[in-house]
Amino acid sequence: MTDDDAPDWTFKERDVVILRELAANPQRSSRELTDILETEYDIDVSHVTVSETIRKMREEGVFREAVIPNEEYFIFGLFEFKFDPEHFADEWRDAMEYIRDSENTLFYFLSDGEYQWKSVMMFATREAESRWIHEFYKNHGKVVSNLRNSVIHNVLKFGTDPEIFEALDEEH
Repeated sequence: MTDDDAPDWTFKERDVVILRELAANPQRSSRELTDILETEYDIDVSHVTVSETIRKMREEGVFREAVIPNEEYFIFGLFEFKFDPEHFADEWRDAMEYIRDSENTLFYFLSDGEYQWKSVMMFATREAESRWIHEFYKNHGKVVSNLRNSVIHNVLKFGTDPEIFEALDEEH
């Protein structure tokens, strides 16, 4: 995310509480959140205000929502891409867009170190994963000197702890 993409949002205590409560239970209604705000935090607002706040935070990009299937339905993998500097300048954009736009890509990010592009990908079968790698190398092999992939299994935690949002009170 660049500074241009960063949400333009000034957090109120109410906003932080809403985020914490949604992280604890994303299915909570605005009426439930209104009750929690009043009874647990002594914040008196209407459910319409809560609903509008959630909508505005979503539109501004304060938080993101995604449908992520249970790991029992798909095979998840961590893919790491090491560049071939000789062809990087001419080939990087097409390769980056191929990974980013793939239906198999769940999460795609840049990092430091030897393997600078990384993605969490999901496939219906090992064969589908192997075909994807083959097609990637066939179409974009010039820019990548190595693609390292690891199977993700036994997911032990997936979710945001509500307490992380307490830092927003301190920082904003």
